[in-house]
Amino acid sequence: IDELSLGLAPKVVERLIEVAREINRAGTALLLVEQDVLVALEAADRGYVLENGRVVLSGTAERLRDDPGVRKAYLGV
Repeated sequence: IDELSLGLAPKVVERLIEVAREINRAGTALLLVEQDVLVALEAADRGYVLENGRVVLSGTAERLRDDPGVRKAYLGV
């Protein structure tokens, strides 16, 4: 899924994330490409951070959400 949240209302994005998680729980893997890191990490079990087309960091969504480098680069904190 490419840019799940692009141009959509927050409530619509929230529902799409729920549907994606339901599909995943049913046994189907999904590949999500998303600029909004909060949306991506909410929807994902695992994540990969790309820089110039190369994987520079990977891990569980929880680990990436708590990683200081990811927080600084994508969340500004």
